[in-house]
Amino acid sequence: MKTTIKSETSLLDYLFGEFKTASKTTVKQRIAHGNVRVNGKMITNPSVLLKEGDIVDYVRQSPPVSKIKPPFPVLYEDEAILVAEKPAGMLTVGERGLGGTSFYQQLLIWMKEKSEGKERLFVVHRLDREVSGILVFAKSEPIQENIKNNWNESRKLYYALVEGKPKEEKGTIRSWLTEGYDQKVYSTTSQDGAKLAVTHYRVMDHTPDYTLLEVDLETGRKNQIRVHLSEMGCPVVGDRRYGADAKFERQIRLHACYLSIRHPVNETMVEFKSRMPKGFLVLKEENEKYK
Repeated sequence: MKTTIKSETSLLDYLFGEFKTASKTTVKQRIAHGNVRVNGKMITNPSVLLKEGDIVDYVRQSPPVSKIKPPFPVLYEDEAILVAEKPAGMLTVGERGLGGTSFYQQLLIWMKEKSEGKERLFVVHRLDREVSGILVFAKSEPIQENIKNNWNESRKLYYALVEGKPKEEKGTIRSWLTEGYDQKVYSTTSQDGAKLAVTHYRVMDHTPDYTLLEVDLETGRKNQIRVHLSEMGCPVVGDRRYGADAKFERQIRLHACYLSIRHPVNETMVEFKSRMPKGFLVLKEENEKYK
């Protein structure tokens, strides 16, 4: 980030106004870490007075590499966000009293250890326990709020291996979702208390019995993909809760493979990708790929 100063101000005040979501303490730390140059010279004093015509260059530096191995694959990390891959079968955020059993809790323990307690993580969004894939976390509450405020600009893609085959090669499912007393989500004709859910899909590959779909979420409701595909007659393989055949193992074949968000600091769109998990296309009972 390189800009020309238009009026006299201090380096701290200028950068504080530019970063918007960062606290003054955070801005001071960035300056102290040597991330800022004025007229080509590194400046570590936040009180330096900037004059009209000065060139300020903020150089983003990656966090220092830690010797402490993360508990899960980390796709990306900088001073504002952390992006990691959640395995299937694990809650995004655990219940109170369960200790460090959730994805978030284990990442938080690792983050505090590697940063010697200087960094924390804040939850931005969640994946169902049975779903694997990309999750992004913020490193401060202002960053968390910023990402959530711009979440409507994000794009979320999933791989879904389903039973049967949709009538159309691509399409859109739109319905109002509500949750029953059994915590099971379903579509309803009444909009009272329900939330609009929109799911786009396209066929990637198929056989007579199974289809691999790419799913594009326009909204992000609880169990949305699982409900919509089930009600379309194509439940996700392994998703017994929503009508899948019980002959396959519990792990459902739904993976968050792509996420793009507006970066909370530089405000550019950044994207993250995750490969299809090993065994995703393997049906254990038959011990062979679906295709």
